[in-house]
Amino acid sequence: MEQVKIVIAGAGPAGIATAVEAKEAGIDPVVVCEKAGHLCDTVVTLFHEGKRVDPVYRKVKVEPKGLLSFDTESREEFLDRMERVVKEYGIDVRFRNEVQKIERQDDGSFKVITGGGLEFQAPVVVVAIGIFGKPNKPSYPIPKEIKDKVFFALPKKPITGKKVLIVGGGDSAAEAACFLAKENEAFLSYRREKFFRINEVNMCALDDYSSKGSLTLMLGTDIEGLEPKDDKVLVHFKDGRDMEFDAVFYFLGGMAPSTFLEGIGVECDGRKPKVGPDGESNIPGLFLAGDLVLDKGSIMGAFNSAKDVVDAIIAKYGDKVK
Repeated sequence: MEQVKIVIAGAGPAGIATAVEAKEAGIDPVVVCEKAGHLCDTVVTLFHEGKRVDPVYRKVKVEPKGLLSFDTESREEFLDRMERVVKEYGIDVRFRNEVQKIERQDDGSFKVITGGGLEFQAPVVVVAIGIFGKPNKPSYPIPKEIKDKVFFALPKKPITGKKVLIVGGGDSAAEAACFLAKENEAFLSYRREKFFRINEVNMCALDDYSSKGSLTLMLGTDIEGLEPKDDKVLVHFKDGRDMEFDAVFYFLGGMAPSTFLEGIGVECDGRKPKVGPDGESNIPGLFLAGDLVLDKGSIMGAFNSAKDVVDAIIAKYGDKVK
């Protein structure tokens, strides 16, 4: 497990700006974990070629507070700018390592686990994941009659004594399957013949629950569709089998930010997280930056929120990070 001073979740404008402000304040090492294979995924995926990026928000120019700023430029120029910033400041970005779990330790530090199998321990964590994340859904439709029995995250109210199907082949699916297998008859369906993306700890847990008989691994199975049957979900598999379940859980990648935040213990008011004026959540040492704390997606606002967060980290936790 790597020992660092700050773990930042998300390599968008807020995440990179947080790393820059922290490094320039003498905080090191700082690591940025990013689920995509490039910087600023929201800009890459949602901005069309040549789209204008500017510091004006709702007809008001947002003045910079910190080290990062920019003038009106194209999408491509902005992305090039961010690449240069990362190189200039020596920012350590771990691509294809989505933060999946943040756990508070007994000593007050955090253990951070990524989908790529990395583990970090840090006194401070900054979540800057943006607001556009959402769970991936299957290609076939979910009939409206069973939507209350189909989930894309673990429900807040525990399910017990049921026959449940978990669909997916990553760490999130594995962890959900093991959790549900404690109090239910659980089945894990994955379309490939073997797991490729599950870390060693989760693989051992799957084997353990499977050997106990509380979890059935259904490798090499693919689902054709779902339909209601009485008070159950009837699942049609492409190999011709039909099976009934009380509930079906999909873990196909992606996660709504509110689901992720609530999962790590951040209090939310509806879908909006509760934070102080400096971005600190109800969990001491866990800060939010960027779109999560702004009204809407202003890039200069994201840069400025990073400055506010790092100033607060130094004021409150300077003895732990410097």
